[in-house]
Amino acid sequence: MTGRDTGSSPSCAGCPDAVHQAGCIFTDNQFLALAIRSPLNDFSEFGLVISDCKDAMRSHVSVLSTRVHCEAGGEKTEEEINMKLKLFNKPAVKTIKSEDGDIIDCVDIYKQPAFDHPALKNHTLQMRPSSDVLTETSTTAKNKTYEVVQAFQTWQKSGTCPNGTIPIRRIHREDLLRAASLDQFGRKYPNSRNQTATQDPNAHLGKKAVSVVSLPNRSSAVLFAYAYNFIGASGDINVWNPHVQAQGEYTTAQIWAKAGPGDTFESVEAGWVVHPALFGDTRTRLFAYWTVDGYRNTGCFDLTCTGFVQTSSEIALGLAIEPISSFQYQTVINVYMFLDVTTGSWWLHVNNKPVGYWPGKLFSFLTYSAIAVEWGGDVYSQNVRKTPHTMTAMGSGYAAEELFGLACFINNVRIVDFSKSPKYPNPVNVFADEYRCYSAINYIEGNGVEPVFFFGGPGQTYTCP
Repeated sequence: MTGRDTGSSPSCAGCPDAVHQAGCIFTDNQFLALAIRSPLNDFSEFGLVISDCKDAMRSHVSVLSTRVHCEAGGEKTEEEINMKLKLFNKPAVKTIKSEDGDIIDCVDIYKQPAFDHPALKNHTLQMRPSSDVLTETSTTAKNKTYEVVQAFQTWQKSGTCPNGTIPIRRIHREDLLRAASLDQFGRKYPNSRNQTATQDPNAHLGKKAVSVVSLPNRSSAVLFAYAYNFIGASGDINVWNPHVQAQGEYTTAQIWAKAGPGDTFESVEAGWVVHPALFGDTRTRLFAYWTVDGYRNTGCFDLTCTGFVQTSSEIALGLAIEPISSFQYQTVINVYMFLDVTTGSWWLHVNNKPVGYWPGKLFSFLTYSAIAVEWGGDVYSQNVRKTPHTMTAMGSGYAAEELFGLACFINNVRIVDFSKSPKYPNPVNVFADEYRCYSAINYIEGNGVEPVFFFGGPGQTYTCP
């Protein structure tokens, strides 16, 4: 690579003319940032000669940051960024600044992003489900010397949104610039493949081979129930703050409800996530997600696209959760998703409070029921299933075998079928893509005691090189 090029650069066609004229064409953003920030004038160790270009770049760095962002994923012009920000950030009735730095806009419930979806233009807002699915209140409990308590959201200490509004995390320019592309912002990375789980004792599968969906660049450790007509699923998800090695990686603890073909499945999901690229930090945050094509082209986290209709003025998707679990005490969030069989919409409850719903018009299969439910963790990285493995952790960062107090867990696991009575699923199986990296155990402490699902791991170790 050379730092001096009198020609144009296709990857940075929108960069300021003065920078081109100075011969400061850099296709590698890290070198460009280095050139702007460093007090040195000679980068010969990088094969760069930029002394003639530094003044030009310094004088235009503000233009570079506001006019265009150049990267391998493509350009983001100022006009495109402003259009996206206008779509995301609706006019606020009230604004709250959380002590952790997030800004929450209280937006008129009828002006929320969901109603920009073409299928929802004439949608009638539901404030509550039209059919009664029996709910089961999550209970806090004690296990040995460890107390389990329910977590809450940090922003709730700084204010409340008025009735008739919903809290929405404000999206900033920097959030969009971190995305691979503006179209990819807020989405899980696409494409999937089918994989049949074999009878591997390390995977803790039953006697029969089970067809599961395994996704590229992802590693999961889950408890799953398949081949039923489910209309609800819930669980108390243990809250931790696992390490994420790189900005382009993320880790979740969540519940999935799925239907449809294996590689283009429909899914509604909720739990917690640590996602530096999306949120710009490593806090543990509440999330919801949906897709109707196996993450290929549809769906998104939270309210970063049209689709999810929020009804709650108390709970905000994408906002931080606290307190985080420690060795002394454990915190959980209760997540409950269920189908309104009258409308075909899937409702989300968090800590026994309704947050909102995914309208039935979004789906083809989930409108009727889910045929698979999964509880567990998921790590996204381009360095899973290869050596060296990512050091991004799942759950608490401890392996499932460490059990209560160290390993992440989901307890009070429940499904709802058309009997509308919550129950522990039977049968269930456990599956881990990379058991030496992220393990999973459905642990039974004794006779007559309901199983608790433990999962997680640190990623790269001596057993997972």
